[in-house]
Amino acid sequence: MTDFFERKKQQLNIALNNVQKQAVLQTEGPLLLLACPGSGKTTTMIMRIGYLIEEKHVDPRRIKAITFSRASARDMTERFSRFFPEREPIDFSTIHSLAFTIARSYLATSGTTFDLIEGGGKGRQSVNKAFLLKGIYKEVLKEDCTDDELASLSTFISSIKNSMIPLEQWEELKGPVDKAGRMARKYEQYKSRTPGHLLLDFDDMLTIAEQGLRQDEQLAERFRKLYDYLLTDESQDTSLVQHKIVEHLVAHHGNLCVVADDDQSIYTWRGAEPDYLLEFKKVYPDAQVLMMERNYRSSKEIVELTSKFIKRNQKRYPKDMHTENKAKEPIYIRQLDDSKRQLEYVTYELLGESNLNEVAILFRNNSSSTMYVNELHRRGIPFYMKDADDKFFSHWIVEDILNFMRLSFNTERKDIFTKIVMKMNVFISRSMLTTFENTATTGNVFDAIIQTIDLKDSQVKKLKDYKKGYDVIPDMRPERVIQLIRNDLGYEAALKSRAEKFGYRFDHLLGILDTLEGIASPLRTMVEFANQLKELEQAVQQAKFQPAENAVTLSTFHSAKGLEFRRVFMIDLLKGIIPSEEDEGDTATLEEARRLFYVGMTRAKERLELLSYRQDEGKPKEDSRFLNEVRGLLLKPSKVGNEPKSVKVSKASIPVNPNGIDDGNELVVGAIVKHRVFGQGEITVRDGTEIHIQFGEMEKRLDLETVLSLRLLEMVTL
Repeated sequence: MTDFFERKKQQLNIALNNVQKQAVLQTEGPLLLLACPGSGKTTTMIMRIGYLIEEKHVDPRRIKAITFSRASARDMTERFSRFFPEREPIDFSTIHSLAFTIARSYLATSGTTFDLIEGGGKGRQSVNKAFLLKGIYKEVLKEDCTDDELASLSTFISSIKNSMIPLEQWEELKGPVDKAGRMARKYEQYKSRTPGHLLLDFDDMLTIAEQGLRQDEQLAERFRKLYDYLLTDESQDTSLVQHKIVEHLVAHHGNLCVVADDDQSIYTWRGAEPDYLLEFKKVYPDAQVLMMERNYRSSKEIVELTSKFIKRNQKRYPKDMHTENKAKEPIYIRQLDDSKRQLEYVTYELLGESNLNEVAILFRNNSSSTMYVNELHRRGIPFYMKDADDKFFSHWIVEDILNFMRLSFNTERKDIFTKIVMKMNVFISRSMLTTFENTATTGNVFDAIIQTIDLKDSQVKKLKDYKKGYDVIPDMRPERVIQLIRNDLGYEAALKSRAEKFGYRFDHLLGILDTLEGIASPLRTMVEFANQLKELEQAVQQAKFQPAENAVTLSTFHSAKGLEFRRVFMIDLLKGIIPSEEDEGDTATLEEARRLFYVGMTRAKERLELLSYRQDEGKPKEDSRFLNEVRGLLLKPSKVGNEPKSVKVSKASIPVNPNGIDDGNELVVGAIVKHRVFGQGEITVRDGTEIHIQFGEMEKRLDLETVLSLRLLEMVTL
């Protein structure tokens, strides 16, 4: 019989290296397969499953493969069908899907009914997780929670469940918001308050499944008998309770293949346990450990740099990632003047790219993406949002600014005024505001509140000054209106006070205001500004669910894991962002931040650009310590004389189309033009600094100055 590997090489043109072959052949007993970025782990896993079926004649139904997400489960299912089209499908699923099956069986044995309150599950309960947490937050802290606080509280509760911390210890735990532990305890008490009936979130599926396998031997035996071989993927992001579930399932035979990379563990904040991998042999003493260290993805420069960079972490397996790929381009490190120059640099470089789908812009925080969304949308550059941040547009600061603007259209709107007056740094109390709301006073709201409420002279003076500000707002451009709101109307001072009271990061709040100013900058009226926010929100949704074919990817470092691109821009590489101030305070979190930086760099195949800037709003900025570490590695002399070098470039070099239009007089309504990305289209509107072009069923609004300076359009002769 033809050797399995030779046969697959002939059938699929897949040739495994020696370590990959070992991973395929090592089928019995526990195996920890440590796979560096770009080392072909998915192919190896699929081949291992195929070997079990074709060579060891294992029934496909006796093999269970656990993936990190539904998307990866679909991807692996599709790959398996391509590699082994004649074979019965394998059960690829997430750990949550498997746990739900186990938990449902366990609850059924005791006659316990349940409803899911997360993920759109249907049931008799009208409450969902978010609604429940908001109510508990207000009950405990006497304040409404923001979307950010809700997300942080939800993640905190998920983390303590995944870490298997006993319920009786929850109340004393410190969390991202005040009294988070108490709120977590109340949340659990509410979900189990009805005898014989539970409300379950996603994490409850895991904890109940683990409890069932641990306490009910008949249940455990039933599920153990289902599978003879288990494989788990992306196990560096697996939580303690998930690891325990797997332990229960392989307790009899121990045939477990764990595929992971401890250097890419970036989810400890939501319960992942990377230390479990480091202590794998304590759980499975007879385990084999194999290291897939050859990178097939990236250039020699990128692999050599990133391999040295991640070795600065102490808690890791001693891997030595290498490649046989050739040298391509140096690593580019650029420090721009400010965030605007960074944005301009990236944008102009994208305008020179023909294959945008091979390019990614990566960032630590989603807040970094909004200005890029605005600029790419304005210039007609198609983009895909890996993790769409439409929460920005519903953030309470955005709503505040819009309410400040709305009041300027009618200063008698008491309903709007009451939403913002407590954010004008006038120190009006809630009881004062309630008194004002309950009066029948009409007319200008500033005069009305002065007449109605007993105020100090300093408060009266501020309100009169604010009234004068509102007299001039209607004639201002929206960027200047935002500046007036921030400074003259006291909003920024009120934000600082609110940040200190509730533990917000003040610089993050200011960043949102800066972004709004940037969006408003080219616009003429407040109505245009409000419409632009709506349009951008829709563009983000479209970029997430219906992106153009040839689109640049925008993603956080976290969401980029598993992806690869020819060219990668890593932006905002500043102290306080990556690593954050919180990261700097602890060795473990600092190492995780370094792993996150490593994940970002290893997405690049040929060209990696690391970007920072010197100042923001006149305030000096410092480069990320990780960026300085990279500089040090690049400048360090190589023992073999072949060290990659960084290149600093102050100006972007954009190829100009010699046949492109550079005379604005040619761009008239009705003209037929050709765009290098969107193809042929007709100019439908020319409005000041913009032109609108209809490309088939798609309309694009392009910045006129950019179109002319870079000659992006050619005239089409009919």
